[in-house]
Amino acid sequence: MSPAATAPRLQQSQGAPSSRLLGIGGYRPRRVVDNAEICTMIDSTDEWIRTRSGITQRRWAGPDETIAMMGTEASRKAIERSGVDPADIDCVIVSTVTHLHQTPAIAPLIAHDLGAAGAAAFDISAACAGFCYATAMADSMIRTGTARYVLAIGVERLSDITDRSDRASAFIFADGAGAAVIGPSEVPGIGPVVWGSDGEKAGTIVQTQAWDEVLGPHGEPREGDSVFPKLRMEGREVFKWASYTVAEKAREALDRAGLDADQLDVFIPHQANDRITSAMTRALGLPDDVVVSHDITEQGNTSAASIPLAMEALYAEGAIRSGQTALIIGFGAGLVYAGQVVVLP
Repeated sequence: MSPAATAPRLQQSQGAPSSRLLGIGGYRPRRVVDNAEICTMIDSTDEWIRTRSGITQRRWAGPDETIAMMGTEASRKAIERSGVDPADIDCVIVSTVTHLHQTPAIAPLIAHDLGAAGAAAFDISAACAGFCYATAMADSMIRTGTARYVLAIGVERLSDITDRSDRASAFIFADGAGAAVIGPSEVPGIGPVVWGSDGEKAGTIVQTQAWDEVLGPHGEPREGDSVFPKLRMEGREVFKWASYTVAEKAREALDRAGLDADQLDVFIPHQANDRITSAMTRALGLPDDVVVSHDITEQGNTSAASIPLAMEALYAEGAIRSGQTALIIGFGAGLVYAGQVVVLP
């Protein structure tokens, strides 16, 4: 008899047939920074910034509005709206590139603050695609039975790593947090994810310096230089990539969900640039009655937080309702992308 025939058979967990979003929440910092204020930092005008990005204002966090605080506040809203007890959350996933501690991750601290005792908790670094990455992971966990309720959070303080003297990017980045509770469903509420990366283009969005280039082995500034690493972005290249390549991936997400463009109710792309949103909308051939998010005009680019923040804003405006189908897609540094069709909570 072969060893395989005598080996014990492992058991595997089985989860719910499907998953869906159960509640959405967001947190927007108190400080509103309009284009006039940005123009005191760079040589620009309100008209130029609006034309280039669509942005009229953005939110920057104050000293007390930490990654933990903003992530927790957004999550409290999502949990309350979902009707799920915090103690029943099995996993907390936080997408962020601006939690500046190498360890511990911020997810366990947020889980503790929320009362999600014992929940698995970890951070991911998928930049502006992070919320869609976390949503895909939550969907798989729920359907395989490794979790019943998952909290997916995107939270950023991009103002910490924004070069406020850089005319090309100082006006783009902002702060905030968004969260979603994802749980079991008898019918599909989250479509197949389309995700991937193109590391050949990694240099188009980068942190200017590695930490070991800025700090010595004992944390001292090298050669007396206390310059903090900042973001740099090749805007033209990112625009072309998002407008064409990512738009194709968005269409693929629709196809994999079994939907045509005229069956979609809402389009919520990552709020990177309003010109990119318009270009993607045209490339997808979306009908005029599809609601398209333009939250960037009031909020700026909040990376991993932008999609849940934009979704919450559309609810507040009365533009969307529960049960509608929404295409979400994130894209950013890496370069990475991820998107799926979801049923609105």
